[in-house]
Amino acid sequence: MVLFPLCKLLSGSVRVTKKQLVLYCLLLSLLVYFLRWRRAVLKVDTHPLPLSLEAESGSVVRDIVVGSVEEQQQRLPLETSWGAPLVWGDSNGSAWRRAEFAHRSIRTGLLTLAVGPYGHFLRRFLSSAELYFLPGNTVVYYVLTDSPRALDPPTPLGPGRELRVVPVAEMPGWEHLAQGRMALLAATIKDSVRHEVEYVFCMDVDQELVAPVGTEILGELVATLHPELYGMPRHTFPYEHEPASLAHVEEDEGDYYYTSELYGGLCADVYAMAQACSQLILQDQEKGLRARGLEESYLNRYLINRRPTCVLSPEYSWWDSALAADVPTRRVVSLGRQCDTLEPQKRQEQDC
Repeated sequence: MVLFPLCKLLSGSVRVTKKQLVLYCLLLSLLVYFLRWRRAVLKVDTHPLPLSLEAESGSVVRDIVVGSVEEQQQRLPLETSWGAPLVWGDSNGSAWRRAEFAHRSIRTGLLTLAVGPYGHFLRRFLSSAELYFLPGNTVVYYVLTDSPRALDPPTPLGPGRELRVVPVAEMPGWEHLAQGRMALLAATIKDSVRHEVEYVFCMDVDQELVAPVGTEILGELVATLHPELYGMPRHTFPYEHEPASLAHVEEDEGDYYYTSELYGGLCADVYAMAQACSQLILQDQEKGLRARGLEESYLNRYLINRRPTCVLSPEYSWWDSALAADVPTRRVVSLGRQCDTLEPQKRQEQDC
């Protein structure tokens, strides 16, 4: 209707007044605007928002997200209720955080425990960290292991990367490992790490970095949101319910549930947390108590008392699960958690 007279006008077959020409231009602009608006509304984004809560019923629903990736990023929560940044790697806030550290010389430690069968994941862990952990920055890897020879020949490291192997005694069984890890981390940070680096991050060795993890993660005390519990109602959090346990959390306590797969910060703050958690674990052991989430329960108890200054989104700890929140970018994937859900043949194919 608009285009047909316009074609005649452009061909010179009809003459129009200046007023009519202005009207045609206005109609054409409105048509173009409508088509662009319609395409934006109909576009379904490939990265839906994380889980959100329906306030009245308490049921969990997923938002239906339309629009561009930029619009989606604007919808992501970027701050906690106490004012700490909630980090998504591609947000403007993360870009600003990276810019703050761009001209600083920073030494960061990446500490992991590779004992027993978990040593199997070590080379993949280190190789992926070389690619994606704080690229362009100085990093010292601290590997606590009961099999130092497993690193022969050593994994090739890039400029500004160093490896420290810390021999530890064998710790058979996951429960023994989880119960004793905080004490090992505290001792290692006190004895060597704090003298060599400014920041330190503790990561499970059965993880793989699959996208950049930059200086946006740096902070005084950093915790990571559990991917299967992000956006879930608080009553679903597996806090410790035994009142006699020092990991016990009251019904009205807690903001988020944090994973033990990745946490860190300034050496002094991480040491204080690891030391406090290890003491709580030891005291519960003396009473014959064991928290339901092992060290993760004590980690969450501590972070309720002393809220983190920086909270990482589930992008930084994710695994393929029906319960895991959808995220814009998967940056750290837990191979161990994914392997636990696979059939034996698939486990072998995935090199679990």
